[in-house]
Amino acid sequence: MEPSSRQFGSIDYLVFSAMLLISASIGIYYRFSGGRQKTFREYMLADQSMSVLPVAFSLMASFMSAITLLGVSKENYMFGTQFITINLAYIISTPIVCYMYLPVFFRLQKSSVYEYLEERFGRVTRVAASLAFSLQMTLYMGIVLFAPALALSAVTGISQTWSIVAVGVVCTFYSSLGGMKAVLVTDVFQSILMFVAVYAVITKGLYDQGIKDIFRIASEGERIEFFNISPDPRERHTIWSLGIGGIFTYCSLYGVNQAQVQRLLTLRSLERAQAALWIQWPILTVLSLSTSFAGLVLYAHYHGCDPLKSHMITNTDQLLPLYVVETMGNLPGVAGLFVSGIFSGSLSTVSSALNSLAAVTVQDYIGPLLKKNGPLTDTSSTRLSKVLVIIYGVICIGIAFLTQFAGTGVLQASLTIFGAVGGPLLAIFTLGMICCRANQKGAMSGLIVGLIFTMWIGFGKPKPPPPVKPTSVEKCLSNATDGLEGNGTLVFATDAPVTEVLIMNDLMNETSVFTNHTIVDNMERDERRSFLHNLYAVSYMWIGAIGFFITFVLGFVVSLATGGNRIHKEELYATFLTKARNEMAEEDLIKEHNANRVDLSPLTEMLSVVDEDAEVTHM
Repeated sequence: MEPSSRQFGSIDYLVFSAMLLISASIGIYYRFSGGRQKTFREYMLADQSMSVLPVAFSLMASFMSAITLLGVSKENYMFGTQFITINLAYIISTPIVCYMYLPVFFRLQKSSVYEYLEERFGRVTRVAASLAFSLQMTLYMGIVLFAPALALSAVTGISQTWSIVAVGVVCTFYSSLGGMKAVLVTDVFQSILMFVAVYAVITKGLYDQGIKDIFRIASEGERIEFFNISPDPRERHTIWSLGIGGIFTYCSLYGVNQAQVQRLLTLRSLERAQAALWIQWPILTVLSLSTSFAGLVLYAHYHGCDPLKSHMITNTDQLLPLYVVETMGNLPGVAGLFVSGIFSGSLSTVSSALNSLAAVTVQDYIGPLLKKNGPLTDTSSTRLSKVLVIIYGVICIGIAFLTQFAGTGVLQASLTIFGAVGGPLLAIFTLGMICCRANQKGAMSGLIVGLIFTMWIGFGKPKPPPPVKPTSVEKCLSNATDGLEGNGTLVFATDAPVTEVLIMNDLMNETSVFTNHTIVDNMERDERRSFLHNLYAVSYMWIGAIGFFITFVLGFVVSLATGGNRIHKEELYATFLTKARNEMAEEDLIKEHNANRVDLSPLTEMLSVVDEDAEVTHM
């Protein structure tokens, strides 16, 4: 099997350009229709006039980035199907977000979710949390833009530089002009393209192989695995790590993340927002399962000639575009449609980040600083937000270009930061909503320690390479030893266990050389004796959960030790807690009323006797 020489053709460029043009046109339309984005409420919250279905698609599109489409398919190709079980966490988490976190934000109706933290704990907690969010999202925007450009340029020949610039400029253009309405509607269009890209691969695979052969080949290649119930936290993917870790990841994204909550607040009622969350769950699950199956299609096609070992590609993120180019590259426009679907994931994720970062910057940083001179007017806030979207868009493009020169270190570091921050942030929101005694000293203590610990685990080295499933080059047209170096050393790629919250998957590959499996096994046995090695070997899926529990427990203990909390506004607490407190208060009132009530039963008996005597006398 020889590497394809197929390059992006004129029709492919036309299809790709059409996708960008349609996305930009949506921004122009909403700039000159409706309220023309003149108020902060319309620009950031779409005047709460959106319908449920566009918001549901947008929630999914923001979660499923371009890295997801490339990474999940690669995950099933290299590691098997165990990752699919994370979808169980989605259905468990959806009601938690719907009925615990979302009602609190709807009662407050704040443009920034971090305003809640100021009302509940204080200004310091709000600023600390919003700064952590701003840092992770700023870094992540560049990664989401750079990673697919790198993977696609190497296989399709499309210019990496121009793809980064084009996607970044178009995304910034429609986000700044059309505001949240343009972002939401564009997400629907881009979601459809994401499905088209994935199902093009699936359709071609079913046509060439057939579903029975795909699963047979996957089973023979040890790719079918669903019930890894190992309790060892060092196991990369198990039912426990994906299930429990997935719950914390999902809740941190949909429950307290500015980008997602801001989308939900574009709906005019809590019931509609809850409906949007419920609807996005099956959409998300279908795309996740479909992308996973696409990974099995890739394995069925390449099981006898691994593209990485045969030097057809340099990174496993290039597997999916390589398959499209090799099997459908002779069909004009198909490669362009596929690239459009992949970059649609980048557009939807980056646009949500731009909009949310602008909202946080205005509400959490600039507004409070200028408060002494009077609050920002609605017009000033809106204009400032538009300028900030453009500024963050330029920063996004800049980070994407810097990333290509920095190598894998920055990529992995940025993704680790993104995942490690989610657990502690979720913990302080949860602490505030369900613990009446929690205060700012506890919240800040927990947040700082939680972040330090999760960063330590995420960055600690050495990390053991994950157990990649076996691959073969036996059916390559060239010599089967093409995957071997001159000294007979087998070179293969492994993925570093890096947390990536929006996709919960590994991104980059590091090349590892093993000359003797026995030596490797002995080294691993020696390293297991080290406490630090065991700590660093903990699966990336547990990092968010670990950060949550450290932050929550420490925050609660410190709060109790420092006098507890004196803020008792009902709207700041979870609904179930408020109801329980109200029911208890009602029961106490009833008991107090009963205790103070005069017992009139003796008087009633006396009057009844008098009535009987009067009746006898009358007779």
